Amino acid sequence: MKEELKKNNQEFEKDKYVGVFQKSKNFGFVVLDDRKIKTDIYISKKNSKKAKNNQKVVVQILKQPEKNRKAEGKIIEILGNINQAGVDMLSLVKDYDLPYEFPEAVINEAKAIKQEVAKKDIPNRLDLRNKIIFTIDGEDAKDLDDAVSVEKLKNGNYLLNVSIADVSYYVKEKSKLDKEAIIRGTSIYMLDRVIPMLPKELSNGICSLNQKEDRFAITVLMEINSKGEVVSSDIKKSVIKVTRRMSYKEVQTILDEVEGAEDKEIFNQKDKKKLLKECEPYFEHFKRMSELANILNQRRAKAGSLNLDIPESKITLNEQGVAIKVEKYDMYFANEIIEQFMLTANETVAEKFYWLEAPFIYRVHEVPDEEKIDELNKFLWNLGYKIKGNKDNIHPKAFAEVLEKVKGKPEERVVSNLILRTLKVARYEAENKGHFGIASKYYCHFTSPIRRYPDLFIHRIISKYLEENYQLKESEIEKYSSQAVKYAERSSEREKIAQKVERDADAIKKAEYMQSKIGKEYEGIISSITSFGMFVELPNTVEGLIHFEDLGNEYFIYDEEKKTLQGEKSKKIYKIGDSIKVRVIFADKLTRKVDFEKISG
Repeated sequence: MKEELKKNNQEFEKDKYVGVFQKSKNFGFVVLDDRKIKTDIYISKKNSKKAKNNQKVVVQILKQPEKNRKAEGKIIEILGNINQAGVDMLSLVKDYDLPYEFPEAVINEAKAIKQEVAKKDIPNRLDLRNKIIFTIDGEDAKDLDDAVSVEKLKNGNYLLNVSIADVSYYVKEKSKLDKEAIIRGTSIYMLDRVIPMLPKELSNGICSLNQKEDRFAITVLMEINSKGEVVSSDIKKSVIKVTRRMSYKEVQTILDEVEGAEDKEIFNQKDKKKLLKECEPYFEHFKRMSELANILNQRRAKAGSLNLDIPESKITLNEQGVAIKVEKYDMYFANEIIEQFMLTANETVAEKFYWLEAPFIYRVHEVPDEEKIDELNKFLWNLGYKIKGNKDNIHPKAFAEVLEKVKGKPEERVVSNLILRTLKVARYEAENKGHFGIASKYYCHFTSPIRRYPDLFIHRIISKYLEENYQLKESEIEKYSSQAVKYAERSSEREKIAQKVERDADAIKKAEYMQSKIGKEYEGIISSITSFGMFVELPNTVEGLIHFEDLGNEYFIYDEEKKTLQGEKSKKIYKIGDSIKVRVIFADKLTRKVDFEKISG
């Protein structure tokens, strides 16, 4: 069917879509969720599956639209009423054809794995169970795949140990679990549900680095000097026991106490007192972590790593799955600690295996296109900034310098966004091409094998090299090199889909939240200007459109180069980064749209 659709050069690229059923007396039609497709799908009575009005359905295309006839389809699944709890997210699952349920054979294989480490394999591993080691994650995290510890050495250097769950020990090559993980490529997070790469028996069970439980890991041991340079490193198969599970909020509270910072009131006083008492023996550990993270951060800033301050959204749902709160996600320095440690581990592993000329999957981020940089500079020129360099000599430092100059200014958020749009999309490749965004020659994803397949593949490669004392047969190198190419491409594709799904899920829930805010007034920032209107972003991260007709009673001239609007009569100029007062006039979760009007004055 798919090939036929393509051959006929019609607007349908696939044979199944999700939409809303609208019933008439003897027939019905489906309005598709994919609003790029402007036509409805005609549904005869016999092909309606007895669907009711305003139900979300999956429709199969039977006939392409012709000159005077709509496309025809057949309803193959009814998902539920448009306002029924969870139907909006289920619609995304069906529309993107996501592998929601695990096949029975995969579940059975997962259940057969023992939920405790094999004692016979412990002697073959570096035993770190007596080390003080922590997981630091969000409060709701269930798949804990990284644990960290920091020691101060006699020579004044730091010893950073990053231990990552040894998932490859349980997910064997060519197993049913492995084949399913390749298909999925990544876990997908959709607010009210997770579509995991691995079944919960592994992701939340034996592979998760749970507190006080023996777990197999692969540990990167890094000696780091006062300049943030890794002066020596080693990779070992290990067995660990996490001392305590920590959240970012808890670590930040401890750091504020240790460093005498102003109380951010993250916890109420009773809970804070309890936390500080329980964690007092570990204060020095967190202090060392903070010191080292600052050193690593300074090294990265000096190298030109891009710190794009793009706020994440935190969307709170009630028990019925309805969005009741949208706000900016609180980021703490504690988040930065883990980010710096993971970046360093990823770089260290990538560099080591690059020089081994091993089969590998790298995280690649190439230099931006010259045309995109030129376009960005045209906009930046109006603000008094410029990305310096030429096509043969563009360095991330040039972008980092601009980001530093706009820090704390009204245009910071907009400039960060525009730089992000200028940069290329990072992807997976079997060939190392460096990572422009973090100003690194060698980079990979090693730290999340529970939820990303490239990480799991890398773990398998590391294990193989450790087991064979770094002496792999030529036939094995060829085999894994071929796999690296194939899995890198597959993982990049799956990542794109996951990002689209997660963006769509956020857009649906943001629009749903704003439906209850019609008539409310806000102050926002103009985030982009187009030939049909301008987008405004609110402090809670919701973005909406002001159509020209809702700007005022006059004609507006759009300057594409400067990305500005000017009123013909008033000569009022609107530019990206300007503050503007708006009123919510429309919000619809089905179309995922939010519209504003400008408040006069």
